[in-house]
Amino acid sequence: AETANGVWPEKGELRPFGNITMSPAAGVLNYGQGLFEGLKAQRTESGEVVLFRPEKNAERMQLGAKRLAMAEPSTELFVESVKAVVKANLRWVPPHGKGALYIRPCLWGSGPLLGVGPAPEYTLCIYVCPVGPYFKGGLSPISLLVAQNNHRAPSGGQGGVKAIGNYAPGIMVSRAAKKEGFAEVIYLDAQEHKYIEEVGAANFFCVKDNVVYTPDIAVGTILPGITRLSVIQLAKDLGHEVKEERVSIDFALSADECFCTGTAAVIGPISKISTGEKTSEYCGGEVGPVTRKLYEQLTGLQVKKLDDPHGWVVSVA
Repeated sequence: AETANGVWPEKGELRPFGNITMSPAAGVLNYGQGLFEGLKAQRTESGEVVLFRPEKNAERMQLGAKRLAMAEPSTELFVESVKAVVKANLRWVPPHGKGALYIRPCLWGSGPLLGVGPAPEYTLCIYVCPVGPYFKGGLSPISLLVAQNNHRAPSGGQGGVKAIGNYAPGIMVSRAAKKEGFAEVIYLDAQEHKYIEEVGAANFFCVKDNVVYTPDIAVGTILPGITRLSVIQLAKDLGHEVKEERVSIDFALSADECFCTGTAAVIGPISKISTGEKTSEYCGGEVGPVTRKLYEQLTGLQVKKLDDPHGWVVSVA
């Protein structure tokens, strides 16, 4: 879908996957005026194809569009466009339990301009790709290294939205951690270098004395993850107290178990966190009981194996 004089059409159009044409002066290419989302279509045991809370992705894209002074696609345009693309690619949705059809909606400032400012026109482009299971052979805990000299987002910046510019700076940091044998990095806040913000591009959780903790997104530097939002609700449904507050690295090192959340892994158990000077291991390197319970609950709900009391699952075909 493309704007005309800054106004979105009622619906977009399907096109075959291929290269796109864009002006070299496009706002997204010169000034990074772009956002993206990520969600999945999956098959249930009966073969039905379903989405998980796509309206929340639409709302997050609208939040990002406000922050980057972009034309906001309506929730209806976003969700109906996602459904249309999935329906056109049903043959690429893997069988139940064998993976998912990953969906990547992008919002670009596609109109040309030379000076810094909002692009004159915008494009909503959605493409899909089949992917296999994130954890092959079951949940696999990961080890993390605390980033000491790099931060993900400053206060007052764009860390709270899914802007394209948030991701490239982390590639170098992540690559360095992987060379040391870690799966990913934990970013601390840029002001005090004390409080956990994100795990690479995922949200962080820890459990202590059966209470679930996660960093408060009100600081504005942490992405409001849809999986994060869902895990908070499910943890409450399962009887856990959930605290959204600033979580210090020292507190996390003393936790009973830790995990991270995101679209790809859903829930990723954490076996070890290292600051370089101090290392904590959780649950003997195995998946923690609360982590496993939440993973099974959420993944079961997403494919209709379990009840969906909150009405999160949306049928496509």
